[in-house]
Amino acid sequence: MDHYELVLLFIQFGVMLLTALICGQIMRSLKQPTVLGELLGGILLGPTILGTLAPTYFNWLFPVDKSLNLARDSIINVGMLFFLFVAGLEVKLTHMRKRGKQVAYTSFLGWLFPMLLGIGAVVVFPRVWGPEALQHGRAFGIFIGTALSISALPVIARILMDLGLIQKEIGIVIMTAATLNDVIGWTLFAIILNVFIPGELAEAGTRGQQVWANMGLLVVFSTGVLLAGRWIGRPVYLWVKAHLSWPTSFIALTTVVMLGAAAVTEFLGIHAVFGAYLVGIALGQTLEPGEENEAHDIVHQFAVSFFAPLYFVSIGLRANFAAYF
Repeated sequence: MDHYELVLLFIQFGVMLLTALICGQIMRSLKQPTVLGELLGGILLGPTILGTLAPTYFNWLFPVDKSLNLARDSIINVGMLFFLFVAGLEVKLTHMRKRGKQVAYTSFLGWLFPMLLGIGAVVVFPRVWGPEALQHGRAFGIFIGTALSISALPVIARILMDLGLIQKEIGIVIMTAATLNDVIGWTLFAIILNVFIPGELAEAGTRGQQVWANMGLLVVFSTGVLLAGRWIGRPVYLWVKAHLSWPTSFIALTTVVMLGAAAVTEFLGIHAVFGAYLVGIALGQTLEPGEENEAHDIVHQFAVSFFAPLYFVSIGLRANFAAYF
């Protein structure tokens, strides 16, 4: 990035945050979730509104520049890891275990109906979807159903936070079910993309075996992270608090663990946010009931006030309703 691109990146973030703040406050005054305002703010700044009404200003503020867009998206994606990490800190495993049946039912039905809807839409209206649907009917139907069944985990987490439900049992059920949906959905995506794509049968079989091997590794990794948080998380937390600078060292160490877990889950074919969320759940078990951790509070405030608004505005920026209506 050159000097001009760096200046423009700062301006982009400033405009995005200001728009998120204004639109979020408007939605809050209407007793609606703040995330709704942030998403609408992104649509206002994006090609749908600003790009249509003032294309010159839009092209200046958000030019087609690979290095600039890569830098912006990278910062926003790292920020979303922090936000899901914070959401995981709010989850209590004891509540998860108490509501296991509700989580299972919610996750299964939340996956089943969108899947059936997607498959049915392709089967009943194949010509609407183009030649791919006619050529690969079943696989394409499963692909569309999978796309519909994957939940928007960051959006769900933000809505529950805005409504004060993230620590309630209903919020934990929703977040856990959504996480399971995402794991199932990304697994199916990996299978479809690696098995149903054109190629030799032997190669497809090898790719399918790799997908299942990755899923097995994901189960082992997830179990290991949660058990580590339960068994050694508390002693490590107390040692860091007693021997290292507090809270800066704790924040740095948890960031390293979070990024490592995100890299592992991304490598295994599941979105990186799942790894960050998993580490948040594990570290959330290090505190005793009623105990406060100022390090968690610092990360929480920064993630919710800076990173999360940028992410949700960026989602609206990618939407271009003007191109389809």
